[in-house]
Amino acid sequence: MANYKKISDRIEELFIDNPRTAPVLKWVNIINAGKNEIDYLRKNYNFDLDHLKASAASVSFQRPQIFRGSDYLFLVLHFPAFKDDKIVSSEIDFFVGHGFLITVNNNNLKALLDFFGLGKKNPDSLLAYSLESSAILLYEILGHLLDGCYQLLDKNSIDINDVEDLIFSSKQKEAVKRILTMRRNIINIRKIMQNHKNILSQLMEMESSLVEKPAIKKYYVGLVEHSKRIWEVLDNQKEMIEVLNNTNESLLNDHMTDIMKTLTIFSVIVFPLTLLAAIFGMNVRNMPFVDHSYGFWIILFLMFLCSLGMLAFFEKKKWL
Repeated sequence: MANYKKISDRIEELFIDNPRTAPVLKWVNIINAGKNEIDYLRKNYNFDLDHLKASAASVSFQRPQIFRGSDYLFLVLHFPAFKDDKIVSSEIDFFVGHGFLITVNNNNLKALLDFFGLGKKNPDSLLAYSLESSAILLYEILGHLLDGCYQLLDKNSIDINDVEDLIFSSKQKEAVKRILTMRRNIINIRKIMQNHKNILSQLMEMESSLVEKPAIKKYYVGLVEHSKRIWEVLDNQKEMIEVLNNTNESLLNDHMTDIMKTLTIFSVIVFPLTLLAAIFGMNVRNMPFVDHSYGFWIILFLMFLCSLGMLAFFEKKKWL
């Protein structure tokens, strides 16, 4: 069974208790940790002061890290999330010890909140309920958070297909903005996820009684493979969006070339007409055709012949 306790608006406690086993596992979830939440951790746990300060909502790490305390592990991990139609980094801090796990969710990451809610409603569906191990609970949380990344990757795949349809529907200008947005999102996800594999491998290699058992390590091997698959998908999506970007630029350049060719042909054809008009417009004596009764039509006919000659020249050169 699970006993739930709401300590404050930002602190929730979940006791995962399997009657068939002796120990009780406690999961504490803290949202937007401020001074009061840090004081709560300081009074109830023997955590390093630097780790507590690092968990405050006002402090943000730029890369994932792992530290080993006296009798606990402190992890800082980042996961991608959508905010205002762009991918941002959401930091989650973990304090993991025997019989307890504390998550500090300073970005209200929905995937973590959903998993905590699942633990409240159906604790027996958790693997940690059977084993009552904080390391297993950490494994399940990380697995759920990594699964949430696939939703973003699926959205990227849908957007890539949409952009491809735009490009080949002669909507290259509309596709430019979509491509730039997607490139930014894929780059952001890659920056967020690039060190997960290394951190998980480092966690398994640490000399800690929390994860040193082979039965526990096998689960984390699966997380490492999970992280590798996400990275492979990101590599594939990065390559696809670069190809689409190059294709879109090529089509835009071809379109611009057609426009310039049309303008060039028009200007070259008009040039001899302008020249003839300027010549016959000169106020000089003995100008041919000027005093002729059909002079105007003769000059127009000469202009027509010049234009026709230029078009024939372009056709011969296969410039049309």
